Amino acid sequence: MYHQISKRFFAVTLVLCIFALPLAALAQTDSTRSKHLLIFPVLAKSIETGWSFGAAGALSFKVSRTDTVSRTSNMQALVLYSLKKQFVAAINGTQYFKREKFILSEQISYSSFPDKFWGLGNSTTDADEEDYKFKQYYIYLHLMRHLGNKFFIGTLFEFQKVMDLDYQLGGAFDKQDIAGRHGYKSSGFGLSFTYDNRNDAFAPDRGGFAQFFFNRFDQHFGSDYNFTNVVVDLRKYIRIYKKQVLALQAYSFSNVGTDIPIRSLAALGGANSMRGYYSGRYRDKQLITLQSEYRVPVYKRLGLVGFGGLGDVSSNISGFAFDNLKYSFGGGLRFALNKTEKLNLRLDYGVGKGNNSGLYFQLGEAF
Repeated sequence: MYHQISKRFFAVTLVLCIFALPLAALAQTDSTRSKHLLIFPVLAKSIETGWSFGAAGALSFKVSRTDTVSRTSNMQALVLYSLKKQFVAAINGTQYFKREKFILSEQISYSSFPDKFWGLGNSTTDADEEDYKFKQYYIYLHLMRHLGNKFFIGTLFEFQKVMDLDYQLGGAFDKQDIAGRHGYKSSGFGLSFTYDNRNDAFAPDRGGFAQFFFNRFDQHFGSDYNFTNVVVDLRKYIRIYKKQVLALQAYSFSNVGTDIPIRSLAALGGANSMRGYYSGRYRDKQLITLQSEYRVPVYKRLGLVGFGGLGDVSSNISGFAFDNLKYSFGGGLRFALNKTEKLNLRLDYGVGKGNNSGLYFQLGEAF
């Protein structure tokens, strides 16, 4: 699903961008240019994959040079290969067309790497952990049409093919009869309704964002499973003092249907939400999270952040309980690759409930 790819994108336990700092100078704003391109090598290490290496790139540009209203468009790409023969390739971007009459977002990826599964529900323990592997193709396209006054209506397409699953026979996958454990494809179309008056695409410091969308996955669209995915994403950005910003988000992810395939389940954790938890540490049909982040510029290109969040998963609304909520908190560093467009490298360390913690390196803010 959309949120799963966003969490994985550039999310690794440790990333060393060896040449990122000198290349950042190439991103200085030039009034004669409308494009800014960064390409740098990446060396990464995570518990799941061991050492990985590859390349990352970020392109920011204006679709129309004469358009002073639209926000800056962006494309990001990553290719990683690990010493354990695991591979990830991903493209992620948003394009703002002239006067933002249309906005197109896309996510395209191929992945072949191990993951972890603790079973379904919000009360699984560390002892329930099982390893599994899979390969996946993923496509997400979202086209929005401006209706006026920052309101948009959109249409979505989502395709996912999961194959070559290798899991522990007789374990949680079989005991809980997890849908899709033998491989599957899901294909769906949906509608979205959005209000967006943020002042920046990468790191807004004013405005708000409210989006509701639903996707229907159905055999008539070529899907192996029939279910409906509903997402509500609410964000607010408040400038507190000078350039210090308080960012707030409320997020809900729900699936309606009997059989929800493994990679389409709601997943708690990752680089963009509930940092400190392994992405998918808790899985179920529904997810609710609340998070905040305080962003403080320190000196020139450097900045600091502090963040915190609450969230949980459940099979239904009645399964959410305040005394069982998971928490997350932590802090991080920011380095501005492009000060004008506010494109940041971020290094975050998050801590969760129990023994959950993690270090993240990404391009762009968490939300």
